[in-house]
Amino acid sequence: MFPMKLSRFTRLNLFAAICLAFAGSAFAQDRGEGPLDPAPPKGVTAQEIIQKFAAREKEFEIARDNYTYRQSVKVQTLDGDTPDGEYQEVVDVLFDDKGRRVEQVVFAPQSSLQKVTMTQEDFQDIRRLMPFVLTTDEIPEYNITYAGQQREDELNTYVFDIQPKQIERKKRRFQGRVWVDDHDFQIVKTYGKAVPDAFETSGGENVFPKFTTYREQIDGKYWFPTYTLADDMLHFKNARDVHIREIVKYNNYKRFEAKSRIIYEGQELPPKPKD
Repeated sequence: MFPMKLSRFTRLNLFAAICLAFAGSAFAQDRGEGPLDPAPPKGVTAQEIIQKFAAREKEFEIARDNYTYRQSVKVQTLDGDTPDGEYQEVVDVLFDDKGRRVEQVVFAPQSSLQKVTMTQEDFQDIRRLMPFVLTTDEIPEYNITYAGQQREDELNTYVFDIQPKQIERKKRRFQGRVWVDDHDFQIVKTYGKAVPDAFETSGGENVFPKFTTYREQIDGKYWFPTYTLADDMLHFKNARDVHIREIVKYNNYKRFEAKSRIIYEGQELPPKPKD
């Protein structure tokens, strides 16, 4: 079981969540969800909900690009419940002195993975699809189906199934389910996987796990991704199956404030003293 507490006004207990994540595959049995009610929403259409949350997601995407944060990644292969290989990386996502987005590696020990290899698509998914954002720009790329309403811990949510209209080899997309808070009209949880899997004619295979990402309201306005868990069996055509676990944490969100400088005759002037 992996019960992430979804609350509009309280922070998630990530330490407890990590401990529970390692408790086993019962994670999918009870995630603090109430029964799914397939009845149509009242006072609003499913299409109106989609338009509302897509617009809010666009606002959030722009806002998140102005935050710094730390991203911690741990990928393990398992023999039963025992890890037998591991990849780790901790990165601070920051801005340089010119206001450009940069990544600063904080911790990156030598990988001990033997059964799988991290690919470019894996890293792309960790950075872009696991913290999935579905904005008005991406809406035309997906078939979005209303599934019902569901209680998620302390939240009432609308539930939608997401399916790419086209599966393209060089375009990574999300396929799965999203939960949208009925108050803020923003995604608070996602469950699914990145597509497509790639089976090369040369015998190489690129297969990806299903994952769940939880969000938390950080600034009193937007829901930020804070925790992703993948615990899945990768099925390969030309090799044995591999049990894999991925944990991604996003924390220490801070809004970036650009520092203005005054340059006079090639010299930076000291800031004006406060009165």
